[in-house]
Amino acid sequence: MSAAVHDLQGFAIVLDKIAFITRVFESEEKEGFQFNVRFFGDLRLAPQFPSRPEAELARELLIKALRERLGD
Repeated sequence: MSAAVHDLQGFAIVLDKIAFITRVFESEEKEGFQFNVRFFGDLRLAPQFPSRPEAELARELLIKALRERLGD
């Protein structure tokens, strides 16, 4: 997979299209934890995880991939 694309829960995310990423928070009705990824064009992805550590790890890996991409 190209360095410009990151896999998150089966979604191929084009890193150059991300506008911002929210912090991890508890989802509605306490169904787990999530963070939102907002893309240019007003599209949003809200991956959910059963535990906060899993959500934090996925978010940190996505941010790491973004930082590596910006270094290109």
